[in-house]
Parts: sequence; C-alpha cells; structure tokens
Amino acid sequence: MDSRVKILVRGIVQGVGFRPFVYSLAKSLNLKGFVMNSSKGVTIEIEGNDYSLFIERLKHEAPPLSNILSIDVIPLPFYGYGDFRIVESEDEGSFTLVSPDVSICKDCFKELLDVNNRRYLYPFINCTNCGPRYTITKSVPYDRPNTTMSVFKMCFECDEEYHNPEDRRFHAQPNACPLCGPHVELIVKNKKGKASILNNPSIIKRKENPIEKTIRFLKEGYIVAIKGLGGFHLACDASNKDAVNKLRLRKRKSNKPFALMAPDIETIRKFCEVSEKEEKLLLSNKRPIVLLKKKGNYLPEEVSPKNPYLGFMLPYTPLHYLLFYYPLNFRPQPTNSKLQNNFDALIMTSGNLSEEPIVIDNEEAISSLSDISDAFLIHNRDIFMRVDDSVVKVFIHEPYPHNKQIEILTHNTQSFTLFIRRSRGYVPDPIFLHEEGPEVLGCGADIKNTFTLTKGSFAIPSQHIGDMENYETLRFFEESLENLKKVYRVNPEALAYDLHPVYLSTRWALKQDNIKKFGIQHHFAHIASVMAERGITEDVIGISFDGTGYGIDGNLWGGEFLIADINGFKRAGHFKYIPLPGGEIAVKEPWRTAISYIWNTTREQALDYLKHLGFIDRYGIEQINKILGIIDKKEFSPLSSGAGRFFDAVSAILGICDKNTFEGEAAIALESITRQDVFDDYTVNIISKDPLEIDFSLTILGIIEDFLKGEDKGTIASKFHNTIASVIFRVVQKLSSSNNPDIVILSGGVFQNMYLLERAVSILESAGKEVYTNTKVPCNDAGISLGQAYVIREWIKSGKSN
Repeated sequence: MDSRVKILVRGIVQGVGFRPFVYSLAKSLNLKGFVMNSSKGVTIEIEGNDYSLFIERLKHEAPPLSNILSIDVIPLPFYGYGDFRIVESEDEGSFTLVSPDVSICKDCFKELLDVNNRRYLYPFINCTNCGPRYTITKSVPYDRPNTTMSVFKMCFECDEEYHNPEDRRFHAQPNACPLCGPHVELIVKNKKGKASILNNPSIIKRKENPIEKTIRFLKEGYIVAIKGLGGFHLACDASNKDAVNKLRLRKRKSNKPFALMAPDIETIRKFCEVSEKEEKLLLSNKRPIVLLKKKGNYLPEEVSPKNPYLGFMLPYTPLHYLLFYYPLNFRPQPTNSKLQNNFDALIMTSGNLSEEPIVIDNEEAISSLSDISDAFLIHNRDIFMRVDDSVVKVFIHEPYPHNKQIEILTHNTQSFTLFIRRSRGYVPDPIFLHEEGPEVLGCGADIKNTFTLTKGSFAIPSQHIGDMENYETLRFFEESLENLKKVYRVNPEALAYDLHPVYLSTRWALKQDNIKKFGIQHHFAHIASVMAERGITEDVIGISFDGTGYGIDGNLWGGEFLIADINGFKRAGHFKYIPLPGGEIAVKEPWRTAISYIWNTTREQALDYLKHLGFIDRYGIEQINKILGIIDKKEFSPLSSGAGRFFDAVSAILGICDKNTFEGEAAIALESITRQDVFDDYTVNIISKDPLEIDFSLTILGIIEDFLKGEDKGTIASKFHNTIASVIFRVVQKLSSSNNPDIVILSGGVFQNMYLLERAVSILESAGKEVYTNTKVPCNDAGISLGQAYVIREWIKSGKSN
C-alpha cells in the first residue's frame, strides 16, 4: 500500500549536490514527491510502496561533501503525487548548516585544461561538487539569488545544465562559463605608481590575456595582488630571492614566514618532508596551508627565516591552477604526459596591510595595496565574506624514553591535525556540543581573534578575524558576526568576554546593550575550549601555557596549572612571577625579559653575568642600567608568569633571537634547533605553597653555565624543552595526589611547539593520564572564544547568573 512521509535532513546538505542526489535516488526507486532546500536543511516528501530502502540509501550514499547530522521521518496522509520534482526553496525561519568553500574537483580540473571543452582555461569553472560556498553566501537557503552570483544571468547552455537533473552542474549555484560568468582583468601601475588598466609597453611585449600577463609579471620578479576565493593574495615567484625580499620589505618588515603554493605534491616534496597524513591534508578538498619540515635550502631563506617549517598549500581555485599550468605561447598542455609547470612555487601571502583584515574589494585593493603590489589580477565575482587561508600542522605522537623508571604504556604512533588558523575550507563548519543549549556569543581575545556563536547543539566559530588593534579589524569582527547571526538565525541571550580591561574585544562587549555579560578568565577559557571539543564538564587538570593573559590578581598570567570543571577553576600552580621591563616592549624585545630572568636569579651579580653573556657589548651599559633601574618598579615592569616569555628569554640568552618581529618568533627559533636525541634536563625548584610556585632560577644558571662553557646550542635548547616537560609531569603528579583528576588538558599557544607537546603528552600518558589538547580549534588565542561560549552556555543551563 502506498504511503507518504516527510523526511527532514539536517546537516551540511545545501550546496553539496544533495537535492540532485535525492532526485536521482527517488527516480531509481520509482518514488513520487519532491525535494527542496529549506532553512532547516533539506525537506523531502515521498510516496511509494517502500520508503525504507530510500532512507537507508540516503544515509549511506549521500554526496561526499555532505554531512548528515539527523534524519527525521514524519508519516503523512497519502496525497497522490504524479512524479518526483525539485521545487523552489522555502524559508521557514529556522537554520541550516552552510557549507565551507570547496577546492576545484578532478572533473572540473580536467575540463579546465581540455582544449575541446567550452570552459577551457575558464578561471571560474565549478560544479555541484566544488567551488565557492560560504564566501559568496549572503543568506540562506543557499540558492543563486542569495549569493553574489545573482548578478550573472546564465546563458542558454549553463541554464540547461543547471536545470538538468542528470548533469553534474544541476543546481550548482555558482555555475557559469566565459559567455555569462565572471571574468578576470589585469591592472598594472604606470611609471608614476598609479594603477592603470593600460598595458605597460616596457613590460608587456604583445597582446596577451590577463592570466598570461600575470605569469610573465611574476616570472620577471614583480609582485601581483591576486583576487582569490576569500580575499586577495600578494604573490611573487618564491624562487626569486630579490622578489621575496622586495615583498617582505614592502609588506611586513618582519621575519614572519610567507605562505607558499605549489602545483602538486611532487613539487612540494622537493622542498619539504611530506608524510602520508600531511599529503592527505594537502590533497583534501579543504586545501589548508600545511606546515612541513624543510628539506634542504632550495628556496631562499627569506621565505621562512630561522624556522624549521615551510607552509605549503596546493591550488584550490581554477585561477590558481592556471597560474601554474596556463599554456604560454599558445601551446596547450600535453594530454598524456606530465603537465608543465610555469613555477615550482609561488609566495601567496594574505593581501592586507600589516595588522588589517584581508582585502576583498577591487577598488580597496588598488587603493590600499598599491605601495606593495606592481599589478592587480582582479575579477568581478564579489566576495561577501572575507576568509583567510587555514593553517594546520600534523602532530605525530610517538612514545620516547624520557625516563627509564617510567614504563611506556603505548607503543603506537598516532597523528593528529592541529589548527594554527581555522578559516577557509573549515568555516563555518560547526562543532558538535553533545547536547542542546541556549544561544550565546564568545567574543574571544584580542590576539588572533575569533568569535563563537552557539545554536542548538552546535558551536559555530568564526573565521580568523585577526589582531584587534584597529577600527578595520573591529569592523570585520562586526560584519562577520552579523553575517553568521543572520545565516544561522542566532540571537544570543548572553556574551562572554576576556577579563583584560584594555582589550578592544572586551570594551566592545561591555558596550553591548540588552544582553547578559560574563567575564571569563583567559586561561580558564583555553582549558574550556578543549572541554567543549570533548564534551567534558567534570574536574580536569588544565595546563595553560601562553605568553600573556590577564589574571584575576591583576598580573599577567601564562604558565598556569588549574584544577577546573565547567563551573570554574582554582589556580593550583604557576611559573614564578618575573618583571617585564617596559611592559609591552619586553614582549617585542625578549632580551629585556632575559635580563629580568638573569637579574632575578643572580641579583647583585647580574652585571657580571650580562657582561660574560655579551649583553653589555650588544645593548650598551647605559641601556642595561636603565632596565635594571625599572625592573623592580611594577608600574614600569608588570609581573608575568608567562611561559611564552620564558621561551623568549632563553632564546635571547643563547643569542638565537633577541627581537620578536612577529608573535612567537624567538620561541620558534629556539624550537628549530632542538634535537630528538637529547633527554637530559635542568634543575627546577617547585615550591610547595598554595598555589605551587615553579622557580626556574636553577634552570637559568644551568643554561648560562652550559652556554659559557661552549655547549652546543641545540643541546641546551633541547634540555630546556625537556625541563618544561618534566615540570609538567612533576606538577601533575603533585596535583593528582591531592585532587585526583585523571584527565589532563594542554592548551595555549606554547603547545604549538611540537617538541614540547610530544614530550609532554608522552610523559603524561606513560603515567596513566588521559591527555587532550585542541584538535577542532587552534590552541592559541583563536580558540579562546569556543571556551568562553561553552562555559557561559553551561552556566545559563544550570541557572548561574552573571
């Protein structure tokens, strides 16, 4: 007997080919009814003899880009449909999950280089299985009128594809071709430095199309701003040392590593070691930047100075691929042999001024980036939401013989993906919070800001916003927040903010009206972010190591051991406070912090030690005396327990890096010289008080002694890292004996250090602890907002007020 059911499918089911899949499945089973997008997800009504097989295949054969979270089946009276159709979308006032942007698929890539295809060399080729999603979506449901593609009217052929259920482009919202879709244009600066659409005859030898012109510019050492999926990149030939230096001088004036793009895995292997896990990440349709260990010196050192890693990604848009494979001199690519690369690698760094959001608008790019870029490869498909590239690192966990007296309980090598930046390809994917809860907002911190909204059983972290240092970033924060609130239909009843009184994110939060506000301590939020990922609410030992976070005592925290649950935390231990001479300037100039550690350890002998270490020769006795004169004055030298500052100081003592031109530079340089075959450490004094105080004076003396007797710097750096891992183990053992939590959480930017993380996890697991760190959001300050949102969401559920 025929029956009718309504099927509600929730999850990432829009913009991923789900309706065409449902249509084909229903037709193959001779079922009648319809399928449509709705603001809840996808709604299906079917009539037929047996719908159970349809539902079973729906679960197991869904398109690869989809992610079904729930299927609800509602019986209905028989209606008498005559066929099965895809009908217009319906907005029911609820919400559905929006797909992240997806890299070009194999089918579209093949067509891109097929001389017989009507989209040959078309830089905006896409289909149901690939292309832009989040960056062009203005509102839901995800239909063409609700995207920035609405201004492009499809030609006859594209329209036929769009409405043909048997076609790969059936209901592909960004569908287009050279006749009806977006196009690219190259704008070059004239001799006066102004951008002009006219060709520069001294550079352009003959009439070429914009992509070919761009390739020739790059080959000749010019810098080109290229409009991509979520914003502009600044590009140059990575093998051209002069071009790399020019880009660094114009854009950064710092040593921050540049992101790289290569045409294929084989080319990346020329420059880096690539594991199986790293290869899968590089090839995934999310196409993040993957931090890989350098191999040889095949690229200029200026690409990633004093850094053991290079950040590589593969092309993820047709335009990117054309930069590498566009056939120069009118020669098509070979069809049955390896493609010929125009470049081995391109620098592809974010197109923005220092500390400002990535640029997305053509006119804004020409206005703001003209001092950096020599030309602009632009297009007329608008970007609605700016999104930077995501950055990830693979953590390979192998037990190591840190202590012969502790038995290693596991011998399995495991690998995990850790986020440095979670953005394009991953946003706005939600994080499942295990159960329903109220709608709230976590505003994040000021460094590497993100915010997090919650809806139902989901947390929705934003894309990378950046450092909240100016009006432009605040405006980006606000526009992204309004967009995600609109797309996910979120109306927060409460917000959480960092306790730091001068943070721009905090001041913004406190100005909001008609909403409950909760201040959440910075390091508690770090630990809570991991609790959110794992659905943990019970007691944990939380180890939160970073550079700076505002403490409840008004000092700067950052080397923290907490006993925490969802209701709050107790500070159970911390690194001994050290003055930061000059405050913020000491963060940028670690040699100042090094002087503070040496003074704290040696007091009246400090000048003698500083002389032997070469500090007086490098910085001058007058400057050092000024620092020693303010070091015990808290108004000029705030107290800090920051683990990040300790890494900075050791890097400066060893003469490895004495200035941070970007966040974490000194610590990264220190990690870069560590050695896997060193297992010794230095002496540390853990003072039994409440909270425990970790005094590294003996560590500093040991480091100085080794350095002055000529010990290898790599050995000293390794012993220092081992010392921190040993401290983690010893403090956890002390806290476990009195508090007895078996779960240990590691979070904070210091745990982006793979050497330290590997040893800390191994030593704790060997002692029978259950160890977790961030795997769904970054462990740096970008993960703070998830922890904030999770905590206040649970507080509101339990009736706790602010």
